[in-house]
Amino acid sequence: MDEEKKIRHIFKKLNEIYDIRTFRDHDPYQVLVRTILSQRTRDENTDKATDALFEVFPDIHAVADAPIEEIQKLIKPAGFYRVKAGRIKDVSQILLDEYGGEVPNDMDELLKLPGVGRKTANCVFVFAFQEAAIPVDTHVHRISNRWGLANTKNPEDTEQVLMKKVPKDLWVDLNDLMVQFGQTICRPIGPQCDRCPISDCCDYDLEMLDN
Repeated sequence: MDEEKKIRHIFKKLNEIYDIRTFRDHDPYQVLVRTILSQRTRDENTDKATDALFEVFPDIHAVADAPIEEIQKLIKPAGFYRVKAGRIKDVSQILLDEYGGEVPNDMDELLKLPGVGRKTANCVFVFAFQEAAIPVDTHVHRISNRWGLANTKNPEDTEQVLMKKVPKDLWVDLNDLMVQFGQTICRPIGPQCDRCPISDCCDYDLEMLDN
């Protein structure tokens, strides 16, 4: 099986067991804030913090004007709340001052914002603008290396490899499918290889069987 066929086979199998999740809001600003909040925490904590923040301060103007202490209290479930609150305030003010309150649909401009790296920017492209990009988080990085699609040490290198290997029509759904797969089967510790639907084309599973 050539590499493109392998990749399409994998994604066909993942699509059979997972539904692509519909994100509650495609507003670029809320997606950006949610992604900043999601750094180094679980999805459920991100949801709590995001909901709490936007219930009290519903838009970019309200967030930019909000006391930093109030933002910290509201986003505390997401962890690292002092750092994240500062970044959200700074990003909000920069967007108002320099971009007319709009989130730029441009990688170079997004990367200028405090706390925004390639993963966060790519999340904005995919989940806000529905544009082809590959957000590489810990799940995508780990699983890509286990599958043998990448042999990389960091998410940035993994993104570059996947952009070359994965057909572009699969990019938008890649992160969501792989995150669900990483949360349920291909876990960081104790991956459930015995019930994996793609164990027939996974280098990690073959290595386990050889030991």
